[in-house]
Amino acid sequence: MRKLILFLLLPAQLAFAQENISLNDCYGWARENYPNLKQTEIRKEISELNKKNNQTGYLPQVSVNGQATYQSDVTHINIDIPNMAIPSVSKDQYKAYAEIRQTIWDGGLVAANDQLEEAMLQSNLSQLEVELYKLNEQVARAFFAALAIDKQKKVLEAQKKVLLEKLKAAQSGIKHQVVEQSAALILEAEILNLEQSKIEINAAEKAALQMLAILTGKTIEESSSLKYSSSGISEQQSFRRPESALFETQKIQLDKQSELLEKNRNPRLFGFGQAGYGKPGLNMLNNEFDTYYMVGLGLSWNVFDWKKTTRQKQELRLQQQLIDRQEETFNQNLEILLAQQNEQIKKLETLLKTDVQLVSLRTKIARASASKLENETITTSDYIQDIQAETVAKLNYELHKIQFNEAKEKYNLIKGKNTR
Repeated sequence: MRKLILFLLLPAQLAFAQENISLNDCYGWARENYPNLKQTEIRKEISELNKKNNQTGYLPQVSVNGQATYQSDVTHINIDIPNMAIPSVSKDQYKAYAEIRQTIWDGGLVAANDQLEEAMLQSNLSQLEVELYKLNEQVARAFFAALAIDKQKKVLEAQKKVLLEKLKAAQSGIKHQVVEQSAALILEAEILNLEQSKIEINAAEKAALQMLAILTGKTIEESSSLKYSSSGISEQQSFRRPESALFETQKIQLDKQSELLEKNRNPRLFGFGQAGYGKPGLNMLNNEFDTYYMVGLGLSWNVFDWKKTTRQKQELRLQQQLIDRQEETFNQNLEILLAQQNEQIKKLETLLKTDVQLVSLRTKIARASASKLENETITTSDYIQDIQAETVAKLNYELHKIQFNEAKEKYNLIKGKNTR
């Protein structure tokens, strides 16, 4: 009998009590309580900061520079011209200047960086959704374990009630010296066995509820009632798993990386200006400190990169092919799990039909044994064996009902169920 008891062990957390608790309640609480869920806002904030940094590419870039140099030689003219002195520049030279550079056209680089940043954000958020979806399996496992244990407790309580009534009758018979003392002792021993089973069941129930407490962040009292609304299996043709969205966002991210590489090859047009003070200024024949400025347009274009960009884009295409293969493998594994789960559902459906028949037969046998015991045509031990057989049949029936619902829920989770 004890082999039928489900065991789940783990410790627990915050407080919450509710009369009726559904599996969907637990899904929602587990999602809200998942520590990594806080990554969503953090990643969005990081992405927003990166986008703002990207936008600075459109803003003017200002720098201040200064230098003092001494050089071994300077430009001079070694020609004697009558009545004319040609000045010479000093070998020590100084300058301090501010330089401004304004992008006019960046070849689409800033926009491409923004798109890549958004793609990376969506990929990270999709990865988080995959983690959250896997959490549902743990929640369902703990929920159905607690539900099964609760059903077992009710069956054992019903058996104990029957045995207590028989014990009361046996004690009355012993008092009137029509029943042997051993009959009461056998019944008392069986009641103690039930008490031991109840202790084990209570411990298993607490462990299952503690697991739910850890996952959901709520303390679910033993007095709370776990409710599961039985539903059919999903008839949708395709999978709706968050992993599909993850594969898609990863491929989009690679596309955006490829676009960024292409934009890096575009020419860039910019305006610039410089204002400074130095010796000499722009007039190299004036060996005095002087102010100066210059403005202009510039063009930058890396015409040849020796096929570096081509090879990088080819690498990105290969990475996309790897993701395609991963997605195909993932879907194939889901098909295998779905087929296995479908067979499990069919098996449990068949077992439930035979359970109904077994419970009916065992109940009739137990009632007949009770009548025979009253007529003293069987021993108390024989009666206990029939009662135990009835209890095992009822426990199997309750256990298979829970397993049947759990199998359907797992089927829907494999297919892709919206648990938000």
